[in-house]
Amino acid sequence: MLGVPVVDVLEVVLPRVATVVAFISVGVFVANLLVDFGAVRYVAALAKPLTGPANLPSEVGSAILTTAASTTAGYGMLAEFRESGALDDRATLVAVTINTFFGFAQHVFTFYAPVLVPILGLRMGLLYVGFRAGIALAITVLGVLAGALLLSEANVDRAKLGTIDADAPGEEAKSTREKLRSAAETTASRLRSILPRLLVVYLVLEAVLMTVDVTRHTGPLNEVAVAVTGLPVESVPVVVAFTFNTTVGALTAASLVPETLTVEQGVAAMLLGGVFSFAVSTFKRSIPFQYGIWGPTFGSKVVAVNVATKIVFVALALALLLAV
Repeated sequence: MLGVPVVDVLEVVLPRVATVVAFISVGVFVANLLVDFGAVRYVAALAKPLTGPANLPSEVGSAILTTAASTTAGYGMLAEFRESGALDDRATLVAVTINTFFGFAQHVFTFYAPVLVPILGLRMGLLYVGFRAGIALAITVLGVLAGALLLSEANVDRAKLGTIDADAPGEEAKSTREKLRSAAETTASRLRSILPRLLVVYLVLEAVLMTVDVTRHTGPLNEVAVAVTGLPVESVPVVVAFTFNTTVGALTAASLVPETLTVEQGVAAMLLGGVFSFAVSTFKRSIPFQYGIWGPTFGSKVVAVNVATKIVFVALALALLLAV
């Protein structure tokens, strides 16, 4: 495949696809159980302050809250809502945007607090995590505002949300075993549509990555970006390191602050490096994942929205940080 041994590609792709499929399976299965058991109405109530103003049904709140535990599972639930016709493309994009802060929240407990803050020290660590949290929260608020302005009942088919109340009069309620079987069947059907394209996209992109160094021009771009933002040239190593590995970038920043860079400059350099890192990870992980979930057409829209919002708000955060 593109001059790369198939075995080498499969060794990288298969574990990654297996992980994604596992989380999607959990997300879709749980979404169907929440609907069938009526629990979605109680879970969704916790996210109603977000879904209500955004003109989204409260049931979508279950997917939003699930994202705090697993971004992949949350996306799987949203994909189920879209697949069923309950949400159209515009409503789904709004929901994906609102998900941003909840997707970030899980990383606070798994990476930022236990790993990054100890490396950076309390002051710089909290400042960096605070800016990252602010960026994610701003994107979520933007999603709520977009829903309030752009969505209406025409974008949502509440009859297809499948709550128990929607059962026809006189229809016998399903037993617990039937609900479990129904959820499993829906999950299997969903996976049959996702798995083939997920495998194809991951295989092709991984083969390309093994034959083409897509990051070899990042260094010069980093230097240009540092010059444009007004950061001192000493911050270039932080930006370069952060582009390829967040932990190494943090260690580099910690070694230069405060002797060479101020705390604010160190955080700004990490945020700037995060932009380049996001560009690399978009090609390596986000595109194959989103294409696998939604297909190339809608997946491209999700990627475009994610990239655009993050770059815009990181730029605003950099401007604010460097102006202080």
